[in-house]
Parts: sequence; structure tokens; C-alpha cells
Amino acid sequence: MSSVLITGASRGIGRAIAIELAGRGHRVIATARRPETLAELPVDRRLRLDVTDQDSVDAAIRDAGEVDVLVSNAGESVRAPLESVPLDEVERLFRLNTLGALRVAQGVLPAMRARGAGRLVFVSSIQGRMVLPLIGPYGATKWALEAIAETLAIETRRFGIQVSLVQPGAVSSGGGERAKVHFDEADPYAPLLDALAVLRGEVVTPEAVAATVADTIEQAEPPLRVPGGAPAKSVLEARKAAPEDRPFLMTEIDW
Repeated sequence: MSSVLITGASRGIGRAIAIELAGRGHRVIATARRPETLAELPVDRRLRLDVTDQDSVDAAIRDAGEVDVLVSNAGESVRAPLESVPLDEVERLFRLNTLGALRVAQGVLPAMRARGAGRLVFVSSIQGRMVLPLIGPYGATKWALEAIAETLAIETRRFGIQVSLVQPGAVSSGGGERAKVHFDEADPYAPLLDALAVLRGEVVTPEAVAATVADTIEQAEPPLRVPGGAPAKSVLEARKAAPEDRPFLMTEIDW
């Protein structure tokens, strides 16, 4: 069994991943900005880790012991049109969702490279391959994350390190409901909210995504990109088949 460090394990997908992997017999190091939120998890270690803080990342990796697998899950979203979204909010999302993922990967890679083995699993999104209105900043962070992960897959392959991206669609984790909202009913872009509800499609559970992550970790040769459930697979296949001369979903939105 593997020793797995998970970021953002306090709730939602990250918490479900910790429970799923522990149930499969893996040694799980669950981390979160507030480690007290991890108290009830059936894991080996519970550590404080803020992916935006280098000292916090260094301390957690030091205290974790040997890490065979990193599951990079920490992240947040925001709801706002790009015309008016506060740029400091966009910067915050990139620091958390993208640079935070890279910071932790940089922390675990030297030991993996020295051992000649290791796995990086990034929890991305279907929005790493497509965009949705009013969630553009989040999508941008995931597109960037996908570029980082694919580059790492090329750079680290000769050192025995495998890289995967798990791409869920809509998940009943509460992340969307917790997202900061930066517009109101008077905003000229507000009618897009109705379109967004239609585009969400079928919702999967955090447990379903966690099972996909665990299956990916346990594959001998995991693919680079793994849809997070059947709904995500259908959307991503449609995106791949769509023409590139206009935005995907443009004709789907009554706007």
C-alpha cells in the first residue's frame, strides 16, 4: 500500500478521498489549513498545510515522512463576470488552485526523484478543458493547472514519476455554494445564472470522485487525464468533438 498525502482534506472531495484511501489500506496523511477539522478522519497523520504558505508546506512535508503519492486537491471557486471580477480575487485563486498545487509538488518531487518512483494526482475539473460563464477565473486556474501537470508528466517520467489529472464535473461537495459571489441581480450579466444552472448537468458525489482518484492511484499505468465520473466523460468527449472555430457551448446558452 502507498503513503498518500492529500491537500484540502477537511471537507468535500478531499475528505472523501482520505476516507476512501484509508479504507483501502493506504497510509493517509490528511492535511488542511485547520487540522482540527481532520479530527474524525480514520487516517495515519493529520497535519496543518496551507498550500499558499511555503513554510507551512515545508513543515508538513517534513512531518509527513515518506510520501509515495501526492493528491493535490486544495482549491476554491468564485462567481463573477470577467468584466468586473476583482483582480485580487483572481490572483487569490491562482495562488491557491494553481501555484499552491505546484508548490506542494515541488516539495515532494526531490524525494520521489531520488527514489525513482512516485505519483502526482491533481484534482482538476472539466473546466480545465472548457469554460463556463461566470466561473471563468476558476476555469483559468484549472487550465493553468493542466498545463503544469502535463509538463510535469514529461519532465519527471524518466525518474519513475507518474502524473494524472482527475477531472470531475459538478460535484455535490458544497464548493459552488461556498464560492464568493461578486455580482447581484442588477448586474447586466445576472441572466447568465439561469444558463449556468442548465449547464451544470448531472451531479456526482464526492465519494464517486474519491473512488476515481483511488482507482487511478492503484493503476499500474494510469492515464494523464481521467474523467471524474460518467457525466464528466460525456462532456469532455463532446468538447473534444466540437469544432474549434467558436466557443464550446455557445449555441447551448440562451444569451
